[in-house]
Amino acid sequence: MEWRHSICLHPCDPCDPLAEPEFMNPNSLQSKLSLCYLIPPMMSATQIRKGMIILFNGQPHRVMEFQHRTPGNLRAFVQVRLRNLRSGTSFEHRFSAGDGVERAVVEQHEMDYLYKDTTHYHFMNNQTYEQVALDEEILGDYSGFLKEGAHIQVDFFDGQPISVEMPSSVELEVIETEPELKGATASNSPKPAKLETGVVVQVPPFIRPGDVIRVDPSEGRYLERAK
Repeated sequence: MEWRHSICLHPCDPCDPLAEPEFMNPNSLQSKLSLCYLIPPMMSATQIRKGMIILFNGQPHRVMEFQHRTPGNLRAFVQVRLRNLRSGTSFEHRFSAGDGVERAVVEQHEMDYLYKDTTHYHFMNNQTYEQVALDEEILGDYSGFLKEGAHIQVDFFDGQPISVEMPSSVELEVIETEPELKGATASNSPKPAKLETGVVVQVPPFIRPGDVIRVDPSEGRYLERAK
């Protein structure tokens, strides 16, 4: 099987298969600035995993959920939920176990959030210091959980940013919510709370203004009060 450089976590200069021995040297400068994986361009549908970016109908899609199924004497298949990274639409699809699936050639850059202007959110690559401006269409609901200095991962396809990923939890301060109820517990009915970024989430009734909480930005869900 032919192998090629398919995912770069940082820009490779150059990302050339002939440079592989130097790249694989842990003491080389390139290895400290770049992290590339050699992966096959095609794989079996049974190798699909959550978080992968694959090409479907020529478009990059992120695998949001997957499940391998073997119903009785029928042929095995893989049920997936895909999100189109260009349009943002999500849908279900079924692959036969023997189907070939192509991994998208995606560059992934770690970036820090700088500021927002009237239309775009500005980020800086913390390796090259280059800046990129992203709109809310690319950021989606993540835009409500960004504060200055937030660390994210930006995915580039054909040289253009197509999607972002945030950590599984972020810490944000509660700036506005109803007063704490005496004797309230996490099992009581939740209440809305406005966070420092302006987004509103549901929190337990014992949360007060000034508390710092951990939130899952992918679901906009309260996790716990930060220690």
